[in-house]
Amino acid sequence: MIAPKLALTGSDLVGLAADAVIVGTLRGSDGVVLAPGAESVAAAFGAELPALLTLLGATGKAEEVVKLPTGGALAAPLLVAVGLGAPDAKGGVTAEQVRRACGAAARSLGGLSRAATTLSTLDLGAAAEGILLGSYTFTRYKSDPGDAPAGQVDLASPVEGAAKDHQITLKAHTAIAEAVATARDLVNTPPNDLFPGTFADRAADLGRQAGLEVEVLDEKALRKHGYGGLLGVGGGSSRPPRLVRLRYIGPKARGKVALIGKGITFDTGGISIKPAAGMEDMTSDMGGAAAVIAAVVLAAKLRYPLEVTATVPMAENMPSGTAYRPGDVLTIFGGKTVEVLNTDAEGRLILADAIVRACQDDPDYLIEASTLTGAQLVALGKRTAGVMGSDEFRDRVAQAAEATGEGGWAMPLPEELRADLDSRLADLSNITGHRFGGMLAGGVFLREFVADGVQWAHLDVAGPAYNSGEPWGYTGKGATGVPVRTIAAVLADIAANG
Repeated sequence: MIAPKLALTGSDLVGLAADAVIVGTLRGSDGVVLAPGAESVAAAFGAELPALLTLLGATGKAEEVVKLPTGGALAAPLLVAVGLGAPDAKGGVTAEQVRRACGAAARSLGGLSRAATTLSTLDLGAAAEGILLGSYTFTRYKSDPGDAPAGQVDLASPVEGAAKDHQITLKAHTAIAEAVATARDLVNTPPNDLFPGTFADRAADLGRQAGLEVEVLDEKALRKHGYGGLLGVGGGSSRPPRLVRLRYIGPKARGKVALIGKGITFDTGGISIKPAAGMEDMTSDMGGAAAVIAAVVLAAKLRYPLEVTATVPMAENMPSGTAYRPGDVLTIFGGKTVEVLNTDAEGRLILADAIVRACQDDPDYLIEASTLTGAQLVALGKRTAGVMGSDEFRDRVAQAAEATGEGGWAMPLPEELRADLDSRLADLSNITGHRFGGMLAGGVFLREFVADGVQWAHLDVAGPAYNSGEPWGYTGKGATGVPVRTIAAVLADIAANG
């Protein structure tokens, strides 16, 4: 990705030769307040800085950006004040507040050579992620890409005398941001260039560069081994399906984790075709696959003491004379049969193949991510993933999603919904006969293919994986990279605690 170079610097930015200095502001009871870390900058203005910012309309509200010429008070000619919002009950701020503020600031720095910020004194890792992700742009198909992100951003050190620890933190969070950018790049690539074959090639290249074991099954191998879900869903496209497996075995690996991501490179709905309005966003229907590919590569970069295997089914869901139909019965890998009642409920069919295959490796944990249901948006909105699965692990994953700022909410898998998936022809059908609890029904369907004893979690990121609205925080328009950071946090938790 094209992103600023990050560097650590001393905490006093008054004399730093930069184009801009970024400080944080808070919404105080009596107006705007400077956030901790900006004391020396404030002193350089002779205690007049809050009044000057107020005169320019600053309130400290979250993601508010106010720019002020320094008039020689600083070596940098420009001061950028970015809002963190209201402090918490203890007067502090959260990592997510720092992350979003840094993202908003980064989006305002295009064309600058060098900037510096005091926000890193509040949370170094969050500031690094916010700057890098807020600077992200996808310009591969633009003849005029516009201003490049700032060339370098210096991060004021949180405390003196811990340089090695700060460098380790900066390196880890830079790697996480790069993984998110990788997922964003994959999702933002248009479907005429990213289809199952090319997606598999890119995943394999990423895997080999990271030293992973790579396996790619083409349509002949899928047919030989009985991957009926993938073959059924991908049968309507002239570009046949693929299954990619990427395996990382870390040093002294003491846990085995399976990652699975839905890789529908474009979803028309098939014979049960979608409405035309908004269908262009279905280029994002491989967001779960992009996330798990990026996450397993990240696991290798950060050398987690785990064995992590990503099993990624890839298909394009198209209507044609060879497309699968409502009423068809597909035999999933492993032998279970599914009656197709709606070809637009295709993601769960290819995921079923992948889940059964992944469970053959006897993982301790299984994490699956998918843009599975429109019902997720109805239930939880565009920014909060639904997290389902085995109770204890589901809650663990949901907590990680909240802690990273990606957002996730634990949801149930009601037993009564299983009967609604009964089929007169097959072991089960791919949808219920009603519209109630659609997100949960998708989870109940997937549960049928998880092996006994495997702790598992299903993340429905239909809304959070793609931002069709305006940029906010460190999230631009288009692919968000959700849930890469959640998966990374869960892997780190498993590595540390089992």
